Amino acid sequence: MTRAPLSGWGRYPVLPCRLERPADVADLRELLRAGEPLIARGNGRGYGDCALQPEGATASMLAMNRMLDFDARQGLLTVQAGVLLADIVDAFLPRGWFPAVTPGTRFVTVGGMIAADVHGKNHHAAGSLRRHVAWLDLLAPSGGIVRCSPSENAELFDCTFGGMGLTGVVLRACLRLAPVRTAWIRQETVVATDLAQAMDAFETSASWTYTVAWIDCLARGAALGRSLLFRGEHAEPGELPEAWRQAPLRAPAGRGWRVPVDLPAFLLNRLSVRAFNALYFRAGARAPGSRLVDWRSFFYPLDAIGDWNRIYGARGFAQYQCVIPQAAARGGLAALLDTISAAGEGSFLAVLKQLGPQDGSFSFPMRGYTLALDFPVNPRTLALMEELDRIVAEHGGRIYLAKDARISRERFAQTEPRAAAFRRLRQARGMHPRYASALSRRLDL
Repeated sequence: MTRAPLSGWGRYPVLPCRLERPADVADLRELLRAGEPLIARGNGRGYGDCALQPEGATASMLAMNRMLDFDARQGLLTVQAGVLLADIVDAFLPRGWFPAVTPGTRFVTVGGMIAADVHGKNHHAAGSLRRHVAWLDLLAPSGGIVRCSPSENAELFDCTFGGMGLTGVVLRACLRLAPVRTAWIRQETVVATDLAQAMDAFETSASWTYTVAWIDCLARGAALGRSLLFRGEHAEPGELPEAWRQAPLRAPAGRGWRVPVDLPAFLLNRLSVRAFNALYFRAGARAPGSRLVDWRSFFYPLDAIGDWNRIYGARGFAQYQCVIPQAAARGGLAALLDTISAAGEGSFLAVLKQLGPQDGSFSFPMRGYTLALDFPVNPRTLALMEELDRIVAEHGGRIYLAKDARISRERFAQTEPRAAAFRRLRQARGMHPRYASALSRRLDL
């Protein structure tokens, strides 16, 4: 047990927490018997306060990290909740298997991925993680273990995806992996000079497995929403150069680097971000077309930069991720980008993705477009994000709780009409207040 200041990956907010390190289910049951509020924590890659419990116990799941079984015929992998996605990729990509759905970092735990119901660059075709989990075991408030699947305790299974750890502690899960033949991605870059072109490019790229766009959120006027759309497919051995075909499932790791100190806040300003965005767009516009990239570069580019969250300085940063439904997406995204560019508080890590249909009870995705941005924490950006919340609410969108650190209870209620049913479920099954976090208290979940 350690009591210390704790935060998510955004390093905001920082709260005093008692960090427990259970080694097994018996240890978790002891924490439940103490009667204090409890929340599970994975590898700390949630951005805000979803895995912080300042009034009770925050339980690190990293010690429960064993892979238990693999069915090679069906690609079914059973693991404990503390297993890192990075370890799964390292163990199974050389054998021809890859996660069916992956977020933008591999340094997350399986339990955290389930709690956030992560989605990837292929949501328009493959859906979220929920579609690729055969079953999971959940530690109930009573201390009992409940097996959940689409056919067994289906309501609890459904609400656990996107439930941010508030339905119980995920103990283990059975994941469906996808077969691949190489460790390379055939990537094609499409240049879009404005938002309309970017969205048209997404619509005409629906047959591609992976699509994602970097978007210049500080461009204005006719260039509003200019983007570089990257679409990709798992490469086949015959597409590789002859030298790579000898070991098609192995790609060079490349050299990473680490941010050694917190950078001064003044380095991230409207001029530096605007200059970076302009240079990045021009570089991409000069090199459109197709090329082969390794799996790390395509799926996890920021993982090559150790402690990249220190770029935003000691105050930390807030990631803002919203989704606007398909019917309102063009107007909603234009309003968001116009507000951001007018404020001059741009993000150089701005990502646009198209999401497909989703029917989860409390999960983030819906059919439409999701925009994700990083803002250094200061009074100006906090005020800007409140204005963005208003635009999202007006267009029928919602906010991703795995990334959120600051939306108000009132605005959350406007964007998330499903919260009342989720709250009733928690109360009816004794989950409240046994499983609780700083996020659940802030939003009255």
